[in-house]
Amino acid sequence: MADPQLVTDPADPRLADFVSLTDVQLRRTLEPARGLFIAEGELVIRRAIAAGYPVRSLLVVQDKAGLAGRLGAAGQAPVYLVPPALARALTGYRVHRGALASMQRRPLPGVAEVLVGARRVVVLEDMVDHTNVGAIFRCAAALGFDAVLLAPRCADPLYRRSVRVSMGSVFAVPYARLTDWAGGLRELQGLGFTLVALTPDQGALPIAELPAAGRTALLVGTEGTGLSARWVAAADIAARIPMRNGIDSLNVASAVAIACYLLAGDRGPAATAQPAGQRAASGAADG
Repeated sequence: MADPQLVTDPADPRLADFVSLTDVQLRRTLEPARGLFIAEGELVIRRAIAAGYPVRSLLVVQDKAGLAGRLGAAGQAPVYLVPPALARALTGYRVHRGALASMQRRPLPGVAEVLVGARRVVVLEDMVDHTNVGAIFRCAAALGFDAVLLAPRCADPLYRRSVRVSMGSVFAVPYARLTDWAGGLRELQGLGFTLVALTPDQGALPIAELPAAGRTALLVGTEGTGLSARWVAAADIAARIPMRNGIDSLNVASAVAIACYLLAGDRGPAATAQPAGQRAASGAADG
């Protein structure tokens, strides 16, 4: 490990990767342009290193200087020790986990590459909340899903909040970004995936009643508005989590956790299930 360097000037260019971490718009532009992302806390940094992401630099808060030694796997990446007040002024928040790492991004694989050998995947449509994205990656990892696919406008899984909420699961679950919002679903179907649209629609089949099948792609929409009508219609089957006590839906991350649990293992929808658009229409007609 490189010898730690004490830095006391927030304008020091060596700290440029860590500036204004709470400014989402700035980071969305800056991080991909520089080919970097930020990992926070010893556990997450270790998981990023173990997954093969190179460390550009480490920022360690001075009162937790011991982290610098424990993160020796960073190799020769520079380590900057900063006073707590400077860390807060620089990043925009109190760095209570004591360490931040600027990590080098790797080229994002294509959809076909990620799906080789995959049987269960989650597909996120236009989900812009980083917390939900991170939580869904954690669910996918914990419940044995093989990959996550993102619609073109989905939030970045390597944004600091997503990485933190996922507890580093974004490094454990392969993911790719669909290049075509509509055509991407047809590609999945062409690869033999049954598309399951997760929806609160009362005409949808209770998810626990889905018959067993092979390759399954769980389609999930953004918080509030849910899946677009186009994606629901394109799915092979619509599934819902039955609600009680007047509650119409769950937080999307909670819903995905339940759905992934029920679809894990040998469970899943039959490829011959009624298309979601038809099911929703028949459900509405039935009242």
